[in-house]
Amino acid sequence: MNEVTLQVGRGRLVALIGSNGAGKTTLLNSIAGLHKPKSGKVTVTGRDITGWAAHRAVRAGVALVAEGRRVAPSLTVAENLSLAAYSRRGKKAELDERLARVFELFPRLAERRRQDAGMLSGGEQQMLAFGRALMTGPDVLLLDEPSMGLAPSIVDVMFETISTLHAGGATILLVEQNAELALAVSDEVYVLQRGRIVAEGAPEEMRGRTEVMTALFG
Repeated sequence: MNEVTLQVGRGRLVALIGSNGAGKTTLLNSIAGLHKPKSGKVTVTGRDITGWAAHRAVRAGVALVAEGRRVAPSLTVAENLSLAAYSRRGKKAELDERLARVFELFPRLAERRRQDAGMLSGGEQQMLAFGRALMTGPDVLLLDEPSMGLAPSIVDVMFETISTLHAGGATILLVEQNAELALAVSDEVYVLQRGRIVAEGAPEEMRGRTEVMTALFG
């Protein structure tokens, strides 16, 4: 990973697209504190968080919905959400408001709040992973391949939710291999190839550009 510079403005939805192995997940993990970058700088709302551990990055306002969901299977849906809220504390009224918002966005989670997370379907676990990130009240939301492995109907739910959050002013960095989905919801797009940014611009500018097609399909 080198020569990667990108910026996500407040309230913007920025998509990072590229083929498998381009370095998209590595970049998100470096921002979220799961990997320590060897050089460069990561700032959130003007604060330098370079090299911070993941729990400190969460407290600084970074929330990652990781590829693979990573829910706590032996805890209930409600317990998973409460545990996430604890990682970035707030007043009880704020936490109650966040929980109500999660259940509004994902009614299935409200229906299954007392069910162990390990008993949920893959799509429901993805909703739970998304809900846990929202429970931290993030300043920036990092989404790693939210459509991966999901049925089309669940993909629609996830991207409707992303669009709803964006319309409400959320700041989002979206990693997505499905370029059409990413282009449809984003304000700006970066294309990553072999650890380097090879193109950037508005979604309408990206469609059909040779370097974009090469980065995605070879």
